Amino acid sequence: MQIDLRVLELLSSKLCHDLISPVSAINNGVELIEDIGGSVVEEAMKLIGNSAVQSSRRLRVFRLAYGRAGSEANLPLRDMRQIAQQYFTEGKIKLEWAEDLDLPGVAEQRGLLKTLINMLIMAEEVLAYGGDISLHRLGDDDKIGCRLEIAGRNAHLSQQFEDALTAATLVEDLTPRTIQPYITGRFAEHFGIQISHRSPKDDMLEIILCAAVLEYDQHQVE
Repeated sequence: MQIDLRVLELLSSKLCHDLISPVSAINNGVELIEDIGGSVVEEAMKLIGNSAVQSSRRLRVFRLAYGRAGSEANLPLRDMRQIAQQYFTEGKIKLEWAEDLDLPGVAEQRGLLKTLINMLIMAEEVLAYGGDISLHRLGDDDKIGCRLEIAGRNAHLSQQFEDALTAATLVEDLTPRTIQPYITGRFAEHFGIQISHRSPKDDMLEIILCAAVLEYDQHQVE
């Protein structure tokens, strides 16, 4: 799997953008202690603690979404669920991933959980006004995959996102906003994961991830 330099630059910009807020908050907390001292120590330590937790949660998701760790098969489904749920904690988006949800074959299908994590990050972009994401079985025992229901104000896959997801957008036309759907689509292609979507009603988007029958490149993503 080869990635254009511009794609790497845009992805790096996105990562920095997503991490700058909690990291800056940590710095602000330290400055409060240094400038004012004892009277704000408790408030500053709370700010530092919350921001450190938020940064850690984001880094754990990014490691799985973009790094080699998420490319392996046999990733513990329970761990992936916990990491994904923590990512959305205290935000305006709620992730419903039932603890007893049975997803046969998903953890063993190389790259499927990685694609799912990337899709959840993309769903965060779709739900700009907040909303709900729920994970479900496919409903077809002969296929390996899962289904996402994304509900919220103006929840739909814009033409820009769809073009980026399917690589209809030229690399030079990608933006910081469309880089996530683009990289999600490229990981799906690499691992042989089919992505389909529909809007069953207003303010709802349904996305299906399904392992393709066709063989795919066995080269691991570094």
